[in-house]
Amino acid sequence: MALLAVSGLTKMFDGFTAVSKVSFDVNDGEILGLIGPNGSGKSTIFNCIAGMYAPTADSVRFAGEEIAGLTANRVCHKGIGRTYQIPRPFRNLTLLENVALSAWFGQHGKTDRAACWRQAEEALSLVDLPTDAHTTTDGLGAAALKKLELARRWRPSRSCCWRMRASTASIIPRWSRPPTCWRGFAARGASPSSGSSTSWAC
Repeated sequence: MALLAVSGLTKMFDGFTAVSKVSFDVNDGEILGLIGPNGSGKSTIFNCIAGMYAPTADSVRFAGEEIAGLTANRVCHKGIGRTYQIPRPFRNLTLLENVALSAWFGQHGKTDRAACWRQAEEALSLVDLPTDAHTTTDGLGAAALKKLELARRWRPSRSCCWRMRASTASIIPRWSRPPTCWRGFAARGASPSSGSSTSWAC
């Protein structure tokens, strides 16, 4: 059974059909890319999956559970996290605090604070960012901020998805070998697809 299953997804806005009968599956350990020009409905699909929009018709199932129509916070607590095109970290917090805070609220208090700190350290290590308690977001470039966004969405259970926009994916081919974060995700069973403009990883 697919971890994320989208079946016949349709979204209309005042009679305009933005997405029509889209279906795809994402298996555990897979990274799937959606490619399309501006205005083709990629963002609308992700907004429907992540709970920003309620689909007009049909089904979105995550880990066997119907999530279509749930609010964004409830979808997050089910285990789906997303990133946005423009990173917006908490500038008054350190990198470690940024990720630990996301781990705490993303898991809806179902873990303790010590576990959140450990998860934050592991997530930052995966994306090759400092894990000390003092490094702040000051001076981070665009690529590092994207890495921080990935770390904030990462969960140790692998029952999680996140979204990458084209601006994130576009930095990947510039490396001569897969960056540490992708090698780390691959070690946990995720295999990236190539050339994707937007991606889900499960």
